[in-house]
Amino acid sequence: MPPVEDGGGAPPARRWPPPPLPAGPPGPGRVREAADEPDAPEAPDTPDASASPYGPRPAVRHLGDRAPTYAPEPGALPAADPAALDSLTPDTVLEGARYGTYALRAASLRGDSARFRGEARRDFLLTARFGGGDDGLVLVVLAGGDRAAPGAREAAAELGHSVAAAVGRSRERLADDIRAGRREALLSGLQRLTDRGYGRLRARAAELGLAEEAYTAGLRGLLLPLDPACRNRVCFGAGAGGLFRLRAGRWQDLEPDGPTAGAFRFRAAVARPGDTLLLCSGGLADPMREEGLLPDELAARWSQGEAPGLAAFLADTQLRLKGYADDRTAAAVWEA
Repeated sequence: MPPVEDGGGAPPARRWPPPPLPAGPPGPGRVREAADEPDAPEAPDTPDASASPYGPRPAVRHLGDRAPTYAPEPGALPAADPAALDSLTPDTVLEGARYGTYALRAASLRGDSARFRGEARRDFLLTARFGGGDDGLVLVVLAGGDRAAPGAREAAAELGHSVAAAVGRSRERLADDIRAGRREALLSGLQRLTDRGYGRLRARAAELGLAEEAYTAGLRGLLLPLDPACRNRVCFGAGAGGLFRLRAGRWQDLEPDGPTAGAFRFRAAVARPGDTLLLCSGGLADPMREEGLLPDELAARWSQGEAPGLAAFLADTQLRLKGYADDRTAAAVWEA
Protein backbone atom coordinates (compact mmCIF):
# COMPACT_ATOMS: atom_id res chain seq x y z
CA MET A 1 0.00 0.00 0.00
CA PRO A 2 1.60 3.32 -1.04
CA PRO A 3 1.67 5.72 1.86
CA VAL A 4 0.17 9.17 1.78
CA GLU A 5 2.95 11.71 1.59
CA ASP A 6 3.18 14.12 4.45
CA GLY A 7 1.98 17.60 3.48
CA GLY A 8 5.41 19.16 3.56
CA GLY A 9 8.20 18.74 6.06
CA ALA A 10 7.08 18.67 9.67
CA PRO A 11 7.87 21.97 11.35
CA PRO A 12 10.31 21.83 14.23
CA ALA A 13 8.93 21.30 17.69
CA ARG A 14 8.11 24.57 19.37
CA ARG A 15 7.63 25.73 22.90
CA TRP A 16 5.89 28.98 23.57
CA PRO A 17 6.70 31.20 26.58
CA PRO A 18 3.55 32.35 28.36
CA PRO A 19 2.82 35.91 27.13
CA PRO A 20 1.37 38.61 29.36
CA LEU A 21 -2.41 38.89 29.26
CA PRO A 22 -3.56 41.80 27.09
CA ALA A 23 -4.84 44.87 28.85
CA GLY A 24 -7.58 45.49 26.29
CA PRO A 25 -10.68 43.44 25.45
CA PRO A 26 -10.34 40.03 23.79
CA GLY A 27 -10.28 39.70 20.03
CA PRO A 28 -13.17 38.11 18.12
CA GLY A 29 -13.75 34.46 18.82
CA ARG A 30 -11.83 34.26 22.09
CA VAL A 31 -13.17 34.47 25.61
CA ARG A 32 -10.85 35.97 28.18
CA GLU A 33 -11.93 36.11 31.80
CA ALA A 34 -13.32 39.56 32.42
CA ALA A 35 -11.63 41.63 35.09
CA ASP A 36 -14.92 43.38 35.88
CA GLU A 37 -16.87 40.28 36.96
CA PRO A 38 -17.28 40.86 40.70
CA ASP A 39 -19.97 38.19 40.97
CA ALA A 40 -17.83 35.39 39.54
CA PRO A 41 -16.95 33.03 42.41
CA GLU A 42 -13.23 32.55 42.82
CA ALA A 43 -13.37 28.86 43.67
CA PRO A 44 -10.49 26.43 44.15
CA ASP A 45 -10.14 23.43 41.88
CA THR A 46 -12.08 20.30 42.75
CA PRO A 47 -10.08 18.27 45.30
CA ASP A 48 -8.77 14.87 44.24
CA ALA A 49 -10.71 12.12 46.02
CA SER A 50 -7.61 10.00 46.68
CA ALA A 51 -9.01 8.35 49.79
CA SER A 52 -11.00 5.83 47.73
CA PRO A 53 -9.69 2.26 47.94
CA TYR A 54 -10.09 2.10 44.15
CA GLY A 55 -7.64 4.93 43.54
CA PRO A 56 -8.01 8.65 42.80
CA ARG A 57 -10.75 9.96 40.56
CA PRO A 58 -9.86 12.21 37.62
CA ALA A 59 -9.92 15.76 38.98
CA VAL A 60 -10.34 19.15 37.34
CA ARG A 61 -6.97 20.88 37.77
CA HIS A 62 -5.51 24.23 36.84
CA LEU A 63 -2.04 25.11 35.62
CA GLY A 64 -0.04 28.12 36.76
CA ASP A 65 0.19 29.95 40.07
CA ARG A 66 -3.32 31.44 40.02
CA ALA A 67 -6.62 29.61 39.75
CA PRO A 68 -9.03 30.82 37.04
CA THR A 69 -11.75 33.19 38.21
CA TYR A 70 -14.67 30.94 37.37
CA ALA A 71 -15.60 27.80 39.28
CA PRO A 72 -14.26 24.52 37.85
CA GLU A 73 -17.66 22.83 37.59
CA PRO A 74 -20.86 23.85 35.73
CA GLY A 75 -23.02 26.53 37.29
CA ALA A 76 -26.16 27.87 35.60
CA LEU A 77 -28.04 25.87 32.98
CA PRO A 78 -28.95 27.53 29.67
CA ALA A 79 -32.54 28.75 29.34
CA ALA A 80 -34.87 26.19 27.75
CA ASP A 81 -37.78 26.70 25.36
CA PRO A 82 -40.56 24.12 26.02
CA ALA A 83 -41.41 24.21 22.31
CA ALA A 84 -37.84 23.46 21.20
CA LEU A 85 -36.42 20.97 23.69
CA ASP A 86 -34.71 18.99 20.93
CA SER A 87 -32.39 21.97 20.40
CA LEU A 88 -30.91 21.81 23.93
CA THR A 89 -27.15 21.29 23.93
CA PRO A 90 -25.54 19.23 26.72
CA ASP A 91 -22.70 20.73 28.72
CA THR A 92 -20.29 17.95 27.71
CA VAL A 93 -20.02 15.33 24.97
CA LEU A 94 -17.57 12.43 25.30
CA GLU A 95 -16.75 9.73 22.75
CA GLY A 96 -14.17 7.04 22.09
CA ALA A 97 -13.32 4.06 19.87
CA ARG A 98 -10.54 1.61 19.07
CA TYR A 99 -9.80 0.15 15.64
CA GLY A 100 -6.71 -1.69 14.45
CA THR A 101 -3.61 0.17 15.58
CA TYR A 102 -5.23 3.32 16.97
CA ALA A 103 -7.45 4.51 19.82
CA LEU A 104 -9.67 7.57 19.45
CA ARG A 105 -10.79 9.94 22.21
CA ALA A 106 -13.01 12.98 21.63
CA ALA A 107 -14.64 15.53 23.92
CA SER A 108 -16.49 18.83 23.71
CA LEU A 109 -17.23 20.86 26.84
CA ARG A 110 -18.76 24.18 27.71
CA GLY A 111 -16.30 26.89 28.64
CA ASP A 112 -16.07 28.27 32.16
CA SER A 113 -17.50 31.60 31.05
CA ALA A 114 -20.57 30.02 29.42
CA ARG A 115 -21.09 27.83 32.50
CA PHE A 116 -21.08 30.86 34.76
CA ARG A 117 -23.46 32.88 32.56
CA GLY A 118 -25.86 30.04 31.80
CA GLU A 119 -25.07 30.09 28.09
CA ALA A 120 -25.18 27.03 25.83
CA ARG A 121 -22.07 25.35 24.47
CA ARG A 122 -21.31 26.74 21.02
CA ASP A 123 -18.77 24.16 19.90
CA PHE A 124 -19.96 21.16 17.90
CA LEU A 125 -18.59 17.60 17.89
CA LEU A 126 -19.64 14.64 15.73
CA THR A 127 -18.04 11.20 15.51
CA ALA A 128 -19.36 8.68 12.98
CA ARG A 129 -18.44 5.36 11.37
CA PHE A 130 -19.35 4.98 7.72
CA GLY A 131 -19.31 1.44 6.35
CA GLY A 132 -17.55 -1.54 7.84
CA GLY A 133 -14.68 -3.92 7.29
CA ASP A 134 -11.52 -2.74 5.59
CA ASP A 135 -13.51 -0.28 3.45
CA GLY A 136 -14.99 1.59 6.44
CA LEU A 137 -14.07 5.06 7.65
CA VAL A 138 -14.24 6.83 10.99
CA LEU A 139 -14.95 10.55 10.73
CA VAL A 140 -14.52 13.15 13.47
CA VAL A 141 -15.85 16.65 12.78
CA LEU A 142 -15.56 19.55 15.21
CA ALA A 143 -16.62 23.13 14.69
CA GLY A 144 -16.50 26.26 16.82
CA GLY A 145 -18.23 29.58 16.26
CA ASP A 146 -17.35 33.08 17.40
CA ARG A 147 -18.90 33.46 20.85
CA ALA A 148 -19.85 37.07 20.13
CA ALA A 149 -21.83 36.13 17.00
CA PRO A 150 -25.60 35.63 17.46
CA GLY A 151 -25.77 32.42 15.42
CA ALA A 152 -22.50 30.80 16.53
CA ARG A 153 -23.97 27.59 17.94
CA GLU A 154 -26.39 27.04 15.06
CA ALA A 155 -23.71 27.78 12.45
CA ALA A 156 -21.25 25.32 13.99
CA ALA A 157 -23.86 22.55 14.09
CA GLU A 158 -25.11 23.23 10.56
CA LEU A 159 -21.60 23.26 9.13
CA GLY A 160 -20.58 20.10 10.99
CA HIS A 161 -23.66 18.16 9.92
CA SER A 162 -23.39 19.33 6.32
CA VAL A 163 -19.75 18.32 5.89
CA ALA A 164 -20.23 15.01 7.75
CA ALA A 165 -23.17 14.06 5.55
CA ALA A 166 -21.18 14.87 2.40
CA VAL A 167 -18.25 12.75 3.61
CA GLY A 168 -20.60 9.88 4.39
CA ARG A 169 -22.10 9.97 0.91
CA SER A 170 -18.58 9.94 -0.60
CA ARG A 171 -17.28 7.27 1.79
CA GLU A 172 -16.37 4.60 -0.78
CA ARG A 173 -14.32 6.93 -2.97
CA LEU A 174 -12.63 8.59 0.01
CA ALA A 175 -11.75 5.24 1.60
CA ASP A 176 -10.25 4.02 -1.67
CA ASP A 177 -8.21 7.22 -2.08
CA ILE A 178 -6.91 7.01 1.49
CA ARG A 179 -5.85 3.37 1.16
CA ALA A 180 -4.21 4.05 -2.21
CA GLY A 181 -2.45 7.21 -0.98
CA ARG A 182 -3.98 9.56 -3.57
CA ARG A 183 -3.12 12.80 -1.84
CA GLU A 184 -4.14 15.20 -4.63
CA ALA A 185 -7.52 13.51 -5.09
CA LEU A 186 -8.16 13.72 -1.35
CA LEU A 187 -7.17 17.37 -1.19
CA SER A 188 -9.42 18.46 -4.07
CA GLY A 189 -12.35 16.28 -2.98
CA LEU A 190 -12.35 17.37 0.65
CA GLN A 191 -11.85 21.02 -0.28
CA ARG A 192 -14.88 20.82 -2.55
CA LEU A 193 -17.02 19.28 0.22
CA THR A 194 -15.84 21.90 2.70
CA ASP A 195 -16.49 24.78 0.31
CA ARG A 196 -20.04 23.54 -0.23
CA GLY A 197 -20.61 23.51 3.51
CA TYR A 198 -19.47 27.11 3.85
CA GLY A 199 -21.58 28.06 0.84
CA ARG A 200 -24.68 26.78 2.64
CA LEU A 201 -23.75 28.84 5.68
CA ARG A 202 -23.49 31.99 3.58
CA ALA A 203 -26.89 31.29 2.04
CA ARG A 204 -28.41 30.69 5.47
CA ALA A 205 -26.88 33.92 6.81
CA ALA A 206 -28.56 35.82 3.98
CA GLU A 207 -31.92 34.19 4.82
CA LEU A 208 -31.54 35.26 8.45
CA GLY A 209 -30.48 38.78 7.54
CA LEU A 210 -27.07 38.30 9.17
CA ALA A 211 -23.62 39.26 7.98
CA GLU A 212 -21.56 36.29 6.78
CA GLU A 213 -19.09 36.71 9.63
CA ALA A 214 -21.96 36.51 12.14
CA TYR A 215 -23.04 33.07 10.94
CA THR A 216 -19.91 30.99 10.44
CA ALA A 217 -17.57 28.66 12.32
CA GLY A 218 -14.11 27.17 12.25
CA LEU A 219 -14.03 23.54 11.11
CA ARG A 220 -11.67 20.60 11.54
CA GLY A 221 -12.22 17.08 10.23
CA LEU A 222 -10.29 13.83 10.71
CA LEU A 223 -10.60 10.69 8.57
CA LEU A 224 -9.37 7.36 9.94
CA PRO A 225 -9.57 4.10 7.95
CA LEU A 226 -10.83 0.93 9.61
CA ASP A 227 -8.31 -1.15 7.64
CA PRO A 228 -5.69 -2.15 10.26
CA ALA A 229 -3.01 -2.32 7.54
CA CYS A 230 -3.52 1.33 6.56
CA ARG A 231 -1.80 3.97 8.70
CA ASN A 232 -2.74 6.93 6.49
CA ARG A 233 -4.44 9.74 8.44
CA VAL A 234 -6.16 12.70 6.79
CA CYS A 235 -7.05 16.05 8.43
CA PHE A 236 -8.82 18.98 6.79
CA GLY A 237 -10.73 22.15 7.63
CA ALA A 238 -10.79 25.93 7.63
CA GLY A 239 -10.98 28.84 10.07
CA ALA A 240 -10.11 28.83 13.76
CA GLY A 241 -8.71 25.65 15.29
CA GLY A 242 -5.51 23.67 15.36
CA LEU A 243 -3.70 20.43 14.55
CA PHE A 244 -0.82 19.19 16.72
CA ARG A 245 1.27 16.02 16.80
CA LEU A 246 3.04 14.58 19.82
CA ARG A 247 6.08 12.62 18.68
CA ALA A 248 8.91 11.38 20.89
CA GLY A 249 7.58 13.45 23.79
CA ARG A 250 7.53 16.78 21.94
CA TRP A 251 4.69 18.70 20.31
CA GLN A 252 4.74 19.82 16.70
CA ASP A 253 2.32 22.52 15.58
CA LEU A 254 1.20 21.33 12.14
CA GLU A 255 -0.47 24.68 11.44
CA PRO A 256 2.27 27.02 12.69
CA ASP A 257 0.89 30.08 10.91
CA GLY A 258 -2.41 29.83 12.82
CA PRO A 259 -5.88 30.38 11.33
CA THR A 260 -5.94 32.24 8.01
CA ALA A 261 -9.19 33.65 6.68
CA GLY A 262 -10.49 31.71 3.68
CA ALA A 263 -7.62 29.21 3.71
CA PHE A 264 -8.37 25.51 3.34
CA ARG A 265 -6.35 23.28 5.65
CA PHE A 266 -5.23 19.83 4.54
CA ARG A 267 -2.76 17.39 6.04
CA ALA A 268 -2.20 13.80 4.99
CA ALA A 269 0.46 11.73 6.69
CA VAL A 270 1.51 8.23 7.64
CA ALA A 271 1.17 7.67 11.39
CA ARG A 272 4.18 6.34 13.24
CA PRO A 273 3.86 4.00 16.22
CA GLY A 274 3.77 6.09 19.39
CA ASP A 275 2.39 9.24 17.72
CA THR A 276 -0.53 11.16 19.19
CA LEU A 277 -2.49 13.43 16.86
CA LEU A 278 -4.55 16.23 18.43
CA LEU A 279 -7.27 18.07 16.52
CA CYS A 280 -8.95 20.93 18.39
CA SER A 281 -11.18 23.99 18.21
CA GLY A 282 -9.88 27.48 18.87
CA GLY A 283 -10.70 27.25 22.59
CA LEU A 284 -7.94 24.66 23.04
CA ALA A 285 -5.69 25.61 20.12
CA ASP A 286 -5.10 29.10 21.56
CA PRO A 287 -3.62 27.99 24.91
CA MET A 288 -1.70 25.19 23.17
CA ARG A 289 0.06 27.85 21.11
CA GLU A 290 0.31 30.60 23.72
CA GLU A 291 0.92 28.90 27.08
CA GLY A 292 3.90 26.59 27.46
CA LEU A 293 2.43 25.00 30.60
CA LEU A 294 -0.41 23.28 28.74
CA PRO A 295 1.53 21.49 25.97
CA ASP A 296 4.17 20.49 28.51
CA GLU A 297 1.59 18.96 30.85
CA LEU A 298 -0.27 17.14 28.08
CA ALA A 299 3.01 15.80 26.68
CA ALA A 300 3.86 14.38 30.10
CA ARG A 301 0.42 12.78 30.44
CA TRP A 302 0.13 11.45 26.88
CA SER A 303 3.63 10.10 26.30
CA GLN A 304 2.97 6.87 28.18
CA GLY A 305 2.02 4.93 25.04
CA GLU A 306 -1.52 3.95 26.06
CA ALA A 307 -4.55 6.13 25.41
CA PRO A 308 -6.24 7.46 28.57
CA GLY A 309 -9.73 6.33 29.50
CA LEU A 310 -12.65 8.55 28.65
CA ALA A 311 -12.85 10.15 32.10
CA ALA A 312 -9.11 10.80 32.19
CA PHE A 313 -9.17 12.29 28.68
CA LEU A 314 -11.95 14.65 29.71
CA ALA A 315 -9.93 15.75 32.75
CA ASP A 316 -6.88 16.29 30.53
CA THR A 317 -8.69 18.44 27.96
CA GLN A 318 -10.27 20.45 30.80
CA LEU A 319 -6.94 21.51 32.31
CA ARG A 320 -7.62 25.11 33.22
CA LEU A 321 -5.54 28.23 32.68
CA LYS A 322 -6.32 31.69 33.94
CA GLY A 323 -7.35 33.83 31.00
CA TYR A 324 -8.86 31.06 28.85
CA ALA A 325 -12.56 30.39 29.43
CA ASP A 326 -13.99 29.46 26.01
CA ASP A 327 -15.55 26.15 24.92
CA ARG A 328 -13.06 23.38 24.25
CA THR A 329 -13.43 20.60 21.72
CA ALA A 330 -10.72 18.07 20.92
CA ALA A 331 -10.16 14.74 19.24
CA ALA A 332 -6.96 12.78 19.80
CA VAL A 333 -5.64 9.59 18.21
CA TRP A 334 -3.08 7.33 19.90
CA GLU A 335 -1.08 5.07 17.58
CA ALA A 336 -0.09 1.70 19.02
